[in-house]
Amino acid sequence: MKTSDVIVIGGGLAGLMAACVAASRKQTVTVLTYGSGSLPLASGAIDFGALKNLPNHHPYKKIGSQAIDAAAKFFVDIASQANLPYVGGVGKKIPVVTAVGTLKFSALVPESMDATRLADKKKIFVVAVNGLKDFYAPMLADNLKKYFPDKIFETAKIDLHMLGGRDITCMDAAQLLTENEQPLANELKTLNATADDAIILPPIFGVAGNFSRSTVQTQIRAEILETTCLPPSPPGIRLQRAFMKFLQNSGVRVYENCKVTRGIADGKKITGVVVENVVREKIFPTRKVILATGGFYSGGIQMRDFDNPHEPIFDLPVFFPTGAENWSNVELFSDEPQGFATTGIFTNDRLNPVDADGKVMFDNVHVVGANLGGVDKIFERSAGGIAIASAYKGAIS
Repeated sequence: MKTSDVIVIGGGLAGLMAACVAASRKQTVTVLTYGSGSLPLASGAIDFGALKNLPNHHPYKKIGSQAIDAAAKFFVDIASQANLPYVGGVGKKIPVVTAVGTLKFSALVPESMDATRLADKKKIFVVAVNGLKDFYAPMLADNLKKYFPDKIFETAKIDLHMLGGRDITCMDAAQLLTENEQPLANELKTLNATADDAIILPPIFGVAGNFSRSTVQTQIRAEILETTCLPPSPPGIRLQRAFMKFLQNSGVRVYENCKVTRGIADGKKITGVVVENVVREKIFPTRKVILATGGFYSGGIQMRDFDNPHEPIFDLPVFFPTGAENWSNVELFSDEPQGFATTGIFTNDRLNPVDADGKVMFDNVHVVGANLGGVDKIFERSAGGIAIASAYKGAIS
């Protein structure tokens, strides 16, 4: 097998972003994934969290502001090429309507979810789809009224007559609307909404870019907005497909269901990775590795014994807040970060993994995304931002 310039291990947001950046630099890239990645669970919006007054071990301090800004621009460009326009930028706060009617503010938001103009509307229609689970228009409207008390709200239910009456998910509806959007357009026309109004729907406008929404929007005078939803998330899958389309057009080899078991080391360099195979192991030679296997939730970091976390492929040192009292807060939902969530790998400024003394373990391995330690990404609301920014930095280092 030919030697790749870059092997990316992991098919989540960080892994696909890193592969796209490397491919854009005319490098030969191989992606090895095990599982479907994190994007089907994601809302599609990207949060960066705070970027100032951070401790020196924080991933953003290693990445640097220049790479963070460049990553955001690259991300928006990739999405745009797949007709998936995004709005916002680093430091921006774009409102998004959640499935329960609260407003969530994110830095980068799919255009179909941008609720910035809701404040200018006279009437807001909240539309449910007959048979669709986990979307309750009256509850959403009641909660959203708290943000817009001067607006007129109206709820409605439409029937797309697509699935024979059984319960459906947002993903079911989105897949069907990818093939035929006209039933939805016809139903929305019956609302008689004007250009001064808005229509809020669950995220069902297809699974490929913004084509479905564009087709319907041209027939409806009111602005149509999508909310977030429970997984599987059509906006997250649209983003996953945007990345995959770029990789395919760039000639990147993507191997799915590949479990990487270990690396082949030559001193401080990894010359290849070993993939578990039914018959025999397979070696993928490489000049550089980007590790994007995630944290605890995806198995990128494992811990069989308390206080002894383990990175299973390269046996990299993993930072961990020692002592049971530092593992978690008394309250799960508190105003302080959770200790266990900071578990991860520490790096130098090139995102090479380092040990407790700051010594580089492998100078051609770059750690990105949820593998990075020292920060509670959920508490900071920085998981997406760290994912794309570290992926960019790892790919260009």
